[in-house]
Amino acid sequence: MRQGTFKWMKSVNKSMILNKIRKDGPISRAQIARDTKLTPPTVSSSVKELIEQGIVEESDIGQSLGGRKPTMLIVNNQAFTIIGVDAGPESIECILSDLAGKVLKRSETKLQLPIDNGEFIAALKNCIEGVLETEHPLIGIGVAMHGVVEVDTGTSLYAPNLGLANIPIKEELEKAFGLEVKVENDARAMALGEYWFGNHGELESMLAVNIGSGVGAGLILNGKLYHGASDIAGEIGHMTIDLHGEICECGNRGCLQTFVAGPAIARKVNSDATENQLSAENVFEQAVLGNERFTAILKETGRAMGVGLTNLIHIVNPEKIVLGGGVSKAEKFILPAIRDTIQTSALTPAASQTKVEVSKLGDDATLIGAVTLLLVDIFEPK
Repeated sequence: MRQGTFKWMKSVNKSMILNKIRKDGPISRAQIARDTKLTPPTVSSSVKELIEQGIVEESDIGQSLGGRKPTMLIVNNQAFTIIGVDAGPESIECILSDLAGKVLKRSETKLQLPIDNGEFIAALKNCIEGVLETEHPLIGIGVAMHGVVEVDTGTSLYAPNLGLANIPIKEELEKAFGLEVKVENDARAMALGEYWFGNHGELESMLAVNIGSGVGAGLILNGKLYHGASDIAGEIGHMTIDLHGEICECGNRGCLQTFVAGPAIARKVNSDATENQLSAENVFEQAVLGNERFTAILKETGRAMGVGLTNLIHIVNPEKIVLGGGVSKAEKFILPAIRDTIQTSALTPAASQTKVEVSKLGDDATLIGAVTLLLVDIFEPK
């Protein structure tokens, strides 16, 4: 298979021009020069190369401002494709996407637990093969992986829900498919996808929180994904909320995810021996039908999440917080409790009004984030 890396995207100027076309297209060459402060000849030569490479095309004629009507430029989103992978704890999902994040093809591989590193890599390859196609050139593969990821080497250092460590995802997939592979923590990938495709407007900072079988977050600062000194920025599920709380899978007591993750919600319900074993999804369904006890459990979950988010507002002070993951589907019950807790607990009036909303990307938020890992390389000036 062809090598999919965009080796030609070496020029910062060209990347800057391409990103300008992505964000503001249709746009003229003259407008690009004015907005980027690049010279018209630099813009013209870079645009010529981008058109030759197929990633930019000329659109309908623009509106005249007194002289000749300018030719407008747009990104040719259909020219190339990217594979996005969401490597969850129970199954692996893959999509084939165009450059605008539009899903063209899907596949899914169920994981049989327990599983070892070799079996997990084989499952990844199997799922990816389900969306491979040759009609459009493939740029690469983005993998959103739960747990701790060493981004530079693309290694899953610790995947707690699978009980695995040191999985060389990037190395194995690049060897198998001959394409560039980017690997990122799933919550951070989700944050990137939200920032690019969530219709949040121009933001300098945003916190995206994935609440499912665990709790993770991705932080955008100054428009860039923040990793921290050792790639664990965003592990908010292991923020201590109660020093005397129950023991978390990480070994500490009272972590946020022991209050708000799906399994934590299920444990609260199933602690009553007379109940059948219910999932967090069952709890939500019964709450919708009017079960007052389950409604109260979900509202309490929202209050605990509000405490955690208030702590993060005091540390990071993001412009907006976006919630995703399975538990966020219970927004009817948890979101008002989250907002009320922040309003009463945040330090200043402005902080208490921090926007909190649920992702509009739905179940695809992490997959779109995985695709965005490759888009950043193409469109963002280095």
